[in-house]
Amino acid sequence: MRVLGLPSLLLAAALASTAATAAGHDSRLYLYETDHLRLIYYDKHHEYIVEHLARSFENSLAFHRRLFDYTPSEKIVVLLQDFGDYGHGGTSTVPWNFISIGMEPFDYVYETMPANERMNWLMHHELVHVVATDKAAPADARFRRLFHGKVAPTDDDPISMLYSYLTSPRWYAARWYHEGIAVFLETWMSGGLGRVLGGYDEMVFRTMVLEDRRFYDVVGLESEGTTIDFQVGQNSYLYGTRFVTWLALTYGPEKLIAWFDRDAGSARYFSTQFEKVYGMPLSEAWSRWIAWEHAWQAHNLERVRRYPVTADRPVTRRALGSVSRSFVDPVRRRLYVAANYPAKPAHVSAVDLDTGEERILTSVKGPALYYVTSLAYDAAGGKLFFTTDNAHGWRDLREVDVETGKSRRLLRDFRAGDLVVDRADRSIWAVQHHNGLSSIVRIPPPYDAWQTLLTLPYGKDVFDLDISPDGSVLTASLIEINGRQRLVELETDRVRRGDGTYDVLWEFRNNSPENFVFSEDGRYLYGSSYYSGVSNLFRFDLETRKLDALTNAETGYFRPTPGLDGALVAFRYSAEGFVPVTLPIEVREDVEAIEYLGQRVVEDRPIVRTWNAGSPLEVDLAAVTKYSGVYRPGAHLGLASIYPVVEGYKDSAAVGAKLEVTDPVGLDRFGLTVAYSPDEALAANERIHAIAEYRHWPWTFRAEHNGSDFYDLFGPTKVGRKGTAVTVDFASYLVNDRPRTLEVRFRVGDYRNLDRLPDYQNVPVTIDAFQDAAAALEYSNFRRTIGAVDVERGLGWRLAVRGNYVDSELLTRAYATLDVGLPLPIPHSTLWLRPSIGYSFGDPARPFSNFYFGGFGNNWVDHGSVRRYREYYSLPGVELNDVEANNYGKLTIEWTLPAIRFRHAGWPALYSNWMQFSLFSEGITTNRNVDLPRRDVRDVGAQVDFKLVMFSNLESTLSFGYAIAFEPDRPRSTEFMGSLKILR
Repeated sequence: MRVLGLPSLLLAAALASTAATAAGHDSRLYLYETDHLRLIYYDKHHEYIVEHLARSFENSLAFHRRLFDYTPSEKIVVLLQDFGDYGHGGTSTVPWNFISIGMEPFDYVYETMPANERMNWLMHHELVHVVATDKAAPADARFRRLFHGKVAPTDDDPISMLYSYLTSPRWYAARWYHEGIAVFLETWMSGGLGRVLGGYDEMVFRTMVLEDRRFYDVVGLESEGTTIDFQVGQNSYLYGTRFVTWLALTYGPEKLIAWFDRDAGSARYFSTQFEKVYGMPLSEAWSRWIAWEHAWQAHNLERVRRYPVTADRPVTRRALGSVSRSFVDPVRRRLYVAANYPAKPAHVSAVDLDTGEERILTSVKGPALYYVTSLAYDAAGGKLFFTTDNAHGWRDLREVDVETGKSRRLLRDFRAGDLVVDRADRSIWAVQHHNGLSSIVRIPPPYDAWQTLLTLPYGKDVFDLDISPDGSVLTASLIEINGRQRLVELETDRVRRGDGTYDVLWEFRNNSPENFVFSEDGRYLYGSSYYSGVSNLFRFDLETRKLDALTNAETGYFRPTPGLDGALVAFRYSAEGFVPVTLPIEVREDVEAIEYLGQRVVEDRPIVRTWNAGSPLEVDLAAVTKYSGVYRPGAHLGLASIYPVVEGYKDSAAVGAKLEVTDPVGLDRFGLTVAYSPDEALAANERIHAIAEYRHWPWTFRAEHNGSDFYDLFGPTKVGRKGTAVTVDFASYLVNDRPRTLEVRFRVGDYRNLDRLPDYQNVPVTIDAFQDAAAALEYSNFRRTIGAVDVERGLGWRLAVRGNYVDSELLTRAYATLDVGLPLPIPHSTLWLRPSIGYSFGDPARPFSNFYFGGFGNNWVDHGSVRRYREYYSLPGVELNDVEANNYGKLTIEWTLPAIRFRHAGWPALYSNWMQFSLFSEGITTNRNVDLPRRDVRDVGAQVDFKLVMFSNLESTLSFGYAIAFEPDRPRSTEFMGSLKILR
């Protein structure tokens, strides 16, 4: 469901290597191997699904091989994991074919996900990414042979980006391109169960036409639409799916496949191939689709208006973006809801139903897209219960007092949502996801432990719980493995005994019952469904078993709850998110159905009916299984790639080659770079350069001789050093509750024949050998809102100590930094305070004892942090390493201004997303009470950054900076900085 970059892929691999140990299970990894698959998992509790996943994989791959005439370049690695509470998938094919599968049930909110068997569906979807980016034309295959594999782009050697494009050109395409074809094909492979035939997508574009909203163009979608819109990255799916489906309808599915296919006659770049297939520029076709979409949605709006459209009264003056379930407090006349919209942190708030004023009660850490958090209300106790870590990781349970706003955590790694309070005994009921299964759990007061009441078999998932006012009946939406969707009720007494017997209240066929909740008298259930293609509100009478429509919406209504004075409170969809509204309870006799674009494709292009992948049960798994047992990374090490490199060493250039060896999951990685400098100005013993590095998380072992670096070719900062260095690094998290982390780092090193200090290029040394050891503890808790380009608030600190063992003497120094971000009233604008102090316990006359400050630190071409002036050792306006300090105190004050977004600045192959200004001022005082010159330096400066995107997914930043430094009894100095940061 997302295309993984190499950092995400390696993180998934590292998590896999430690997850079992962290959970207290056997730390071994396990392998299930077929002709085309290496399925790796880390927990025996996941074994029940392995064969089904393998069958789904083989079944999907067989379909794609037929459709695209595709043969995988190597076996495809699938990592089965349980790192999050909702199912998901991610794919990479560079440098190897890798799919990460989250095994938990999907998040079905607003029917943004299909009600399909999830392993089968994930294989349908993710393997499209593999085929579209791994399939090689003859030219690609030649470069793969030349480089001995598909080259992964790395910022260490940015020339690798060129090699990567030559070996895997279709990897370099916009995300909407990847997701559009994956969603399109998954729908037909599943027999029509998919988002091409989904009501949510129709609603999004129908609303844009109704509200006369601007459609993002082909460049603006990725540069602006996936960042400032409340739906963020989901816009890639929405626009990509819609555009691809329109192409199939207008020009035929066969032509569509020709665009995505990579064969001998195809063009490398995706937009060039589009023009070759369709005979027009991509931008022209995009404009034609937008014009068609307006006409299509105008027709659907006419159909809706054949009957009177429901009138409502908005509660708030603005849309609330994504919203949770809400609750009406009739005493205080409030609506409690969680919301997440641009420029405001996700939060739980109390909305005055009379004035619409919103009072934020508490923030929500880790909000989910669309539903933000699972929210429940205990009216008797005046408490709201909600979940955190909803987007990633395992959810916690918290409560907040509706009057004071005081919040506290009740349960950690609770892994449950769909919360509801049983008013009879004030217990909380919830749906917990664990090991791929759904369980109904109960948390009695004081909410410090849960009881597992009922675990459903794989293939049955429940969500949207509610409990009757008297506590006797539990209702839920039930989705089954065959796609059936029902509204069901269970007796709570039976559930407490582990009895899962349920009664079906209503069969909703191809649409989910959404958020059905009880009326105050317990007779009715109010909810929503895309029963007519438009999400309308419905009332189910528990006595007569009759389902009545209550609205006729032009956009869509969701999440109804009984309101004040006999009315309903619900949320109407708008292009900016969901708007809370009140509306009367009126039964509708007639509601007109709309037409889906996907249905028109079925009618006009019947070939898609033949694109059904069939059942995975038809796969003879025994015939293709090759191995089942323990996975040993070392036994699967193989050559990933070899390619030429250009390096810098001092003021000379070097040429050489880089070799990468990895196991298929990336748990073990070895790299070797060897280069030679032909510059005769260098001594003979400095012309050969070698760097070897081995990584096995959390360890990194590195050895280098006359270390060289590509970025030493460009600019003032040099990291290459004469001599030999051997280092061992360890890094691990003591706390990993993102965004809150606490990381510990250690390093030991041995250095021989260096002519400059390892950290300070302008400080010479004459020591033949020395050793050092360093340790650091780093805390970070920074957050950003939708639409931000950088973190906007929070706190971070670092404590570090380093000791150098030189001539039988230990020279130690320590420093501490603090970063505090204070949001300003201007959206996306922050005032930062960054104090730092440092002290050395060594002899000030020894250079190993001291700190050195100066300069921006950015090279003309760079891969370090963009805003290097934030580093404790930076001091723009003075020369690098110019300020020597045995002890120091430093303060940086920074004001980051809101970024300026560009709607269309460039082309698909090269465009700019945004520009942002930062203003800063620094002051440092040094060498108090030591025998070194005291220096007091002040500076003021500014930096402007431009985000650039090359080949659709290679992000870089172009920066310009200027600073003036002032110091008593010295002339002022200035510095100009220009830098292009490669890969983010």
